[in-house]
Amino acid sequence: SLIQKEIADFSVQCYQNNAFHAVTKADVLGKWSVFSSIPPTSPLCAPRSWRTWQISTPSSRRPAVDLAVSCDTHFVHKAWHDASERIQKIQYPMLADPTHCLAKDFEVYIEADGVAERGSFIVNPEG
Repeated sequence: SLIQKEIADFSVQCYQNNAFHAVTKADVLGKWSVFSSIPPTSPLCAPRSWRTWQISTPSSRRPAVDLAVSCDTHFVHKAWHDASERIQKIQYPMLADPTHCLAKDFEVYIEADGVAERGSFIVNPEG
């Protein structure tokens, strides 16, 4: 079980708003986050995998920070963005995990295939 497990330190590249930048654990601390792990980038998975979430808290209903993660590189995410009108509408970060650090931390990495399973992980503001 990953319940109550703190996410490990990480630093990955991402593609967001027509630019590349790094995302680290420090960037997600202090806010609710949803990491959505997806298989290698494919237009077929877009409708199910890349979506926004709402987290219910005792005091309010507030949006979570969406972070889509795949074992692809950030260059692949840019190419997919440039080729797909649907993906061009995405505003949240598409995290690149070619070293599988996030996939392994979330225990969705399939070693034999070099890809991650589909999964969603809610991370509280404390990480």
